[in-house]
Amino acid sequence: MPVSFADKLPLLALILVTVVARAAPTAAAAAPDKPSATYPFTYDTLVADAKRRAAGAYSPQHDRLPSGLDKLSPEQYRSIRFNPDAGIWRAEQLPFRLELLRAGYNLQTAVTISTVENGVAHDVMATPAMFQMESTLPAQLGKVSLPLSGFRVRSRINSNKLWDEFLVFQGASYYRAVAKNLLYGLSARGLAINTAEPSGEEFPVFTHFWIEKPAARANSIVIYALLESESATGAYRFTVQPGIETLTDVDLTLFPRVEMRVTGIAPLTSMFLFDETNRGHLDDYRPEVHDSDGLQIAAASGEQIFRPLANPTKLQVSTFTTQQPHGFGLVQRSRQQSDFQDFDAQYERRPSAWIEPKSDWGAGSVELVEIPSGRESNDNIVVFWRPAQPLATGRAAHFAYRVIWSAAPASLKSLGITIASRSGASLDGKRRVFLLDFVGAGDKVDGLRLDLSASAGRVSNATLIPNSALHGLRASFEIDPRDADLIEIRLRIMRGDHPVTETWLYRWTSG
Repeated sequence: MPVSFADKLPLLALILVTVVARAAPTAAAAAPDKPSATYPFTYDTLVADAKRRAAGAYSPQHDRLPSGLDKLSPEQYRSIRFNPDAGIWRAEQLPFRLELLRAGYNLQTAVTISTVENGVAHDVMATPAMFQMESTLPAQLGKVSLPLSGFRVRSRINSNKLWDEFLVFQGASYYRAVAKNLLYGLSARGLAINTAEPSGEEFPVFTHFWIEKPAARANSIVIYALLESESATGAYRFTVQPGIETLTDVDLTLFPRVEMRVTGIAPLTSMFLFDETNRGHLDDYRPEVHDSDGLQIAAASGEQIFRPLANPTKLQVSTFTTQQPHGFGLVQRSRQQSDFQDFDAQYERRPSAWIEPKSDWGAGSVELVEIPSGRESNDNIVVFWRPAQPLATGRAAHFAYRVIWSAAPASLKSLGITIASRSGASLDGKRRVFLLDFVGAGDKVDGLRLDLSASAGRVSNATLIPNSALHGLRASFEIDPRDADLIEIRLRIMRGDHPVTETWLYRWTSG
């Protein structure tokens, strides 16, 4: 069966602090930490509140779960479901509906959720009537307000007759979205801090959400969020427009409490277990298992890069580019059911997510983290933009970008793309054989050549032939690692001095 979002946690986040401060906005009529039922709200007041909080120490308030809720089993937690009839705005002729997500056995962080109308915020109380509970649950749970872990948004994205879920915010600073005809897969995050650092990763959390009531003909929904952590606070504005491509415009201002040396902006998190390059060490009946199969980058130089993902035996961190790219993202290029042979998970319907900067991010790099994993329930891939300079204490840092959720990012300006990467041992077992299939660059090899290099080892038997079955091209080569433990491989197809395909990168490691 498909793994649910509530059950699927990032591998570096298996141990999370499960209680955080219950956030409250600054309001003239209320004390900062005791919000009134309704109060004035704008993005400017949220930014001011984040700045105020950053001036003080991070001091989370420990929320106590209602009696009985803290003793439920995972199965009992799953049996508590939001009642669709209680959806916010359900009774109104609006294009979006909001549903609440209760705390769970592995998502016990309490968040506050508010709606905003005409500049006035109203905190939502999760009454027992909003949830459907089995009779076997403790009776007292039917009499208390349940703590919330997040929310989801529905719209008629696939059909005018059905209200489909297309967006969810739940767990730390994680959120996911889908485009038309796709299923949930990879996640985005508000912020990444110290990812893959020896000191351990810090997981910021969204503690309070404000959702603007949409107009009757609105095609997007606006969500605000307060982020808090030991290192920083942040004010976020998300404008989400669902469709064939679901667009998420993110505007954020960070206020560091301390100097932040390893900061991940626009982070994406996904799962990669195996594909046709590394399935040999995993005993599985399926040909591939992954939510994403590659990192794609549109570099400032104009080069288009594709790096297949890996499930390494040791933690890997890779760095790309030194200038702000035109875009980057985690993509799912395997799109046939036969690629996976998994009728339940339907990995071929998982979205790609593409990041486009909308402000000047300064110098930095795209950083890819690949974490060893033996289970498809673990998100073991992280990618983000890492600023070259630390974020200074007390100095606001602003970033704006768009996340495009779709089957595939926009075309690569007439360049061919890699649609399959295969690898295996040579007949004598001494070399690695690679086969790459490209489409979008025609199927004629006249006048074309391979631009192929490796950082170590010896490359041999490089060939380029037509692939008539795909109306494309197939490149193949062998590499003898010799004594190397790690080899960076680079390949593209050229016509003279001009590339006709994207640049394929691969990191081979021994073992």
